[in-house]
Amino acid sequence: MRDVISEIEHRLDDASSKGLATAVSRAIRDGALSPGQRLPPIRELAHQLALSPTTVSAAWGLLARAGTIQTAGRRGTLVADGNAPREGRYRQVLEHQTSFAVDLSTGVPDSALLPSLERALSTLPSVGAPQSYLDEPVLPELHDVLLQTWPYDAPALTVVDGAMDALELVIRTSLRFGDRVIVEHPTFPPLLDLLEVAGVDVVGVSLDAEGLLPDELEHALATPARALFLQPRAHNPTGISTSRTRMRELATLLGPTDTLVVEDDSATQISTADDVSLGELLPERTVHIRSFSKSYGPDLRLAAMSGPEDVIGAVRHLRQLGQGWSSRLLQRVLLALLTDEATAAEVAAAREEYARRRRDFIGLLTEAGLEVGGGDGLNVWVPVHDEAAALMRLASLGIGVAPGAPFCVRPTEGGHIRVTVGLITDDLDDIAAQVVAAARTGGWRGRAR
Repeated sequence: MRDVISEIEHRLDDASSKGLATAVSRAIRDGALSPGQRLPPIRELAHQLALSPTTVSAAWGLLARAGTIQTAGRRGTLVADGNAPREGRYRQVLEHQTSFAVDLSTGVPDSALLPSLERALSTLPSVGAPQSYLDEPVLPELHDVLLQTWPYDAPALTVVDGAMDALELVIRTSLRFGDRVIVEHPTFPPLLDLLEVAGVDVVGVSLDAEGLLPDELEHALATPARALFLQPRAHNPTGISTSRTRMRELATLLGPTDTLVVEDDSATQISTADDVSLGELLPERTVHIRSFSKSYGPDLRLAAMSGPEDVIGAVRHLRQLGQGWSSRLLQRVLLALLTDEATAAEVAAAREEYARRRRDFIGLLTEAGLEVGGGDGLNVWVPVHDEAAALMRLASLGIGVAPGAPFCVRPTEGGHIRVTVGLITDDLDDIAAQVVAAARTGGWRGRAR
């Protein structure tokens, strides 16, 4: 064990939790520590390195979130196998041991409400395909159309392969190991997976009906934060959309800081809320991401992202080392979809239908005395007395919903399930009744009245 401590001490340049985590990471990268190797107990390592146990514990927390180390019960803390698959939060949400007759766990749009692609695809034979690796990464015509509908005057804009690709690119280019970032609590599990892999320190801020709570955000910003991630409309999982008044409050708090704002507006054209963005008030520090998958189809795999010149420039540079650009053929399909009146009418009809399904479902829950919040998007965030019991009861009836725990940044009282009400086409009354019963399973207290 002394050899292990010596290898870590040799690489320790900064006597902080981040410095210790970095030293351990370097030792692993250099081959001095190998997968499965046992690490010293916290108190022993703290004594040998003249650090506090709290510092070592915090470093272990950073390394665990990044998947660098893992706890193994009586075997202690071990160096993780970087090549082994990790059980991410997203997998916990989507993987089931059985199939469901009614699967409301996915968060995906109803395929029957997606617009036809025939008109858009029919334009491709006449436009030709780019013949050079050196063409602009974004079609000029698409660039202009996007800017016309953008919520603020964006300094720079590019197109990438979906919202998750955009988030990963921002994380890879703008964050470093040990950085402190703020997210919504709850939030989208894949974002938490990406942040944990990056090894950043994640702080959760709660929401109310208008968005992030200003008091909690102010407290979180008391310690410098590198970035704030939020969903301005149709928040997944809660369905909350941020009001303009709340956006101004948040901008006032963020103004004196150098925190980068990253907005994931994945609902885009199926949202019924006002088109808002902190970019209207803080354009020099806001990255705004718009996905078109829920409006036009998941397989389109395109999103537009705007932001400061340096941030978008770093993203473009990183992409040049890999895929280079998003398919210009797909960009032409998106351009055709965005400029076709018939398609716009289909998307508008889908937006109204999703709103109706959500409104009717929430109305039935309210009549039964079960209160839920949020008024937009495909999902409803339902409070339950016992999360495991609720999931099991619904599964026994052939109804699949998503567990709430993977969405949460910190422990919460009680539990939640996420129900993708945008997929409910039949038996709305019966499904709502079963969700209410599942929410009360185990002796419901205090929430339903």
